[in-house]
Amino acid sequence: VQLQASGGGLVQAGESLRLACAASGLTLNYYTIGWFRQAPGKGREWVSCISSGDISSYYADSVKGRFTISRDNAKNAVYLQMNSLKPEDTAVYYCAGSERFLIASTAVTPLLYDYWGQGTQVTVSS
Repeated sequence: VQLQASGGGLVQAGESLRLACAASGLTLNYYTIGWFRQAPGKGREWVSCISSGDISSYYADSVKGRFTISRDNAKNAVYLQMNSLKPEDTAVYYCAGSERFLIASTAVTPLLYDYWGQGTQVTVSS
């Protein structure tokens, strides 16, 4: 089982990026998929998640209205569209999969995720 995050890069404030989380060895549609980020010197911060079956999606207040999480079952991938990027969005972004059906109050907890991908760096310059 492997998750792989990609799509990071260096952009200017106000620009957009789309991150992708691809999987091998598991069908993402059956899992809650979350995105976390970690900035230098800070702890891992939950960003967003989408529940199994796409029943619901949740966002951290800091990204609500700017980021959109989506799933493409045909490609077995989950995406994080990030618009209106800010310098404070700079971080390494990780995708993670959980066998649990998570809601907002529980999706923020890294320990509830069973699988993690390597991170992808997002740098937003001012």
